[in-house]
Amino acid sequence: MSHNPICRWDRESAWVAVLAACASLFSFLAYFHGNDILLFGDAVAHINIARKVFDSRTPGLLQLGTVWLPLPHLLMIPCLANDWAWQTGVGGSIPSLIAYVFATVGIFRLTRNSLRASERLHPWAHRTGWFAAAALGANPNLLYLQTTAMTESLYLALFIWATVHFSEFAQSAEGAAEEASGSPGTSLGKCGFCLAGACLTRYDGWFVAVAAAGAAIVVTRRVPARRKELQPMVVKFVLLAAAAPALWFIYNGMVYRNPLEFENGPYSAKAIERKSLVAGLPPHPGTDNLAVAALYVLKAGESNLAEAQWLQRAWLLLSVLGAALVLREKRIWPLLLLWVPLGFYMAAVAYGGVPIFTPAWWPFSLYNVRYGVQLLPALAVFSALAIAGLASLMSQRREQNTIFSLAMLLGLASYGQVWASQPVSFREAWVNSRTRLPLEHQLAEVLRQLPKRSTLLMYLAQHVGALQDAGIPLRQVIHEGNHRVWVQPTDPQGLWERALADPAGYADYVVAFPDDPVWQAVRDRNLPVVARVEAAGQQSAAVYLARARQP
Repeated sequence: MSHNPICRWDRESAWVAVLAACASLFSFLAYFHGNDILLFGDAVAHINIARKVFDSRTPGLLQLGTVWLPLPHLLMIPCLANDWAWQTGVGGSIPSLIAYVFATVGIFRLTRNSLRASERLHPWAHRTGWFAAAALGANPNLLYLQTTAMTESLYLALFIWATVHFSEFAQSAEGAAEEASGSPGTSLGKCGFCLAGACLTRYDGWFVAVAAAGAAIVVTRRVPARRKELQPMVVKFVLLAAAAPALWFIYNGMVYRNPLEFENGPYSAKAIERKSLVAGLPPHPGTDNLAVAALYVLKAGESNLAEAQWLQRAWLLLSVLGAALVLREKRIWPLLLLWVPLGFYMAAVAYGGVPIFTPAWWPFSLYNVRYGVQLLPALAVFSALAIAGLASLMSQRREQNTIFSLAMLLGLASYGQVWASQPVSFREAWVNSRTRLPLEHQLAEVLRQLPKRSTLLMYLAQHVGALQDAGIPLRQVIHEGNHRVWVQPTDPQGLWERALADPAGYADYVVAFPDDPVWQAVRDRNLPVVARVEAAGQQSAAVYLARARQP
């Protein structure tokens, strides 16, 4: 079989990029106009972690903290130097918007090139690639998430392109497709860099890196004649993919004196889960049960594709048929890597303290349902493969066109329904912001009335958005990040600890929330209250006059 070579950025890929950029910009402008890009509390936190690296009383890379991986914050830093971009959240959105375009182009290239490696499916490579790109790029939930500072869009781009390059490596190494561009070593090296980026973006990437390393070893076994040539490439690839997790272990070990600080520290998912149990809340669905965890992860994936159950089941059925087709068409087996996120989130829900709540099942609420977008690449690509497989069974062109027309109707019906009821990831953000945002807006109004350049003492883990809203530079705030974290359990000489011990000696005003460290430090000091802020469903906030002596 002989096919035309594929350019890296041919005309089709360029058109996909242009259309994706238009969709990205249009959705961003719509959500920005509606003041919706900062609904997620995590998005606000990501923006301000990046901002603290250069806007802080103690600036530097240590402000990146732990638990959340550093790459998204590092990419945001140049975009947040402008105060307007920081206050509005636009600076945090820019990396996500760019990543979305790359993710859409990547899914197109992956699907089209994989089908070109299959003699049976080759005639439908272009149409199937466009369908997969549309299924991913036009997804309403991804279109919303890519307008925010959340990490899903960036991670998906890195994950998809890692799969693209690995697929091209396997095709080139196995000689399965003459159009596979570049040498096996070049493709595998690019895959390694994408995986390293994914590993520094979300912990999902660590799971994918292990799976890709195993898959690379499988490739060397499938081509014994080239084993000596491929083995050094695979070793370098494994070392490159492992470098990012190793770097994070070293960073946590050196800075926090605990290599697993991100896993078992006070801000980890397990610690948050323990607090919920102590408060008397029941364990989340799927705890210690992989089967139930799998159901909730799949339900989250379905919920990000469609609202009606029959449409959700249609996508899942097509994906299963597509997976069966891949098992038969062994030349495109690297596509199975797209299912790795399912295994990761099953383990995270069952054993990692990560809950997923969907409106359809107990506890009938919205929390982390956005994790379902991590299954979008698999659901989009494997559904597209199933459609191509069904078309290949038809002998008449009219029947083949009917199959693709029905597929397009499925996509239109699903996404039209999602837009009509609002994307579930948007609803999750909206519901969970209803009590936080009013409190932060009211507090921001109070803070704007304070004298310019006042120094504040405030715990930022919960409501840093109030400072962002008020436009108060973080370097005017003494917070929990202003100390040497490697001095355990506390740093007596740290600015944070000294300010808690003597608020009036370091701050002009104190902002406290019930039971946070600042409130505990000032509750018996009889400081005069400047203002109290209350919002339904949230703890109140108090602003105190500290009558500071300038340090």
